[in-house]
Amino acid sequence: MSEDTKVAAERRTEFGKGFARRLRAAGKIPAVIYGHGTDPVHVALPGHQVSLIIRRANALLELDIEGTQELALVKDVQRDPVLQIIEHIDLLVVKKGEKVTIDIPVVVTGEAAPGTIVNLDATTISIEAEATHIPQNVEVSVEGLEEGAHITAADVVLPKGSTLITDGDVLIVAVSGEAAEEAPADDAAEEAAAE
Repeated sequence: MSEDTKVAAERRTEFGKGFARRLRAAGKIPAVIYGHGTDPVHVALPGHQVSLIIRRANALLELDIEGTQELALVKDVQRDPVLQIIEHIDLLVVKKGEKVTIDIPVVVTGEAAPGTIVNLDATTISIEAEATHIPQNVEVSVEGLEEGAHITAADVVLPKGSTLITDGDVLIVAVSGEAAEEAPADDAAEEAAAE
């Protein structure tokens, strides 16, 4: 765990849209922490710091809730559809060594054979990983792949300690040929112009 994931959270006892609006105006984000059979805990998080942390997929926060230490995984971020400001965050309590099921992004690397198009069919895959060792993404190389090649979830190399949850037959990447150019139509147009 790095220093940049340590977040000081304040318990909150007031609720409702008006209070949440005042909280956001003060540069804080309302959040709720739940899991492990405990009652939900409502907190206010420092807005700027948390906004930077949650840019990464499956961010893990080391919370200091008025002296109580808690590890929490970002499960859901609600944003204003127009302004894109964070309205609320749902956090799931996790313990060190515990395994969690999460969706992680698929990143395509390399160049397929000339004259082909790489189609990313699945942008994420579900894996089970240790809560404190969640990978940022998985890389899928298409280097030199020819037309007709495909990569399924079972072909993806997972980080050490991770287990694939997505069905292994799910198509991740397909390599297809480029659409044929309409050369005959161009020739007919040239002949018509010549006459």
